Amino acid sequence: MSISMALISIDNIGKQVRQRLNKMTPPAGLEILTYKRNRGLAVFKQEDGTLQVREWGYEENAFTTTMDELPRLLKVIAKREFPRSRKVRFYQLESPEEAGREMKKL
Repeated sequence: MSISMALISIDNIGKQVRQRLNKMTPPAGLEILTYKRNRGLAVFKQEDGTLQVREWGYEENAFTTTMDELPRLLKVIAKREFPRSRKVRFYQLESPEEAGREMKKL
């Protein structure tokens, strides 16, 4: 079950993700969705210190990255998945199984 939700400016994605992930313990993570919740990405902390990033919407991809490379990767994905969005939804998740579940479309 997702713990919390917030609307965040798309310009602050990299900073917000890093701050929130630093406070989490594996396998917790974040899910970032468009306002309509029809496209998004999820970032999960792994036990070995790497991050698992999954993208869905216009494209479906999976990446393994480090905390240092994450802001650049998020910028590329955000440009592709959220081209006209100014704000995105942040959900804090307890496990990877919660990501990508069907949500009510607005």
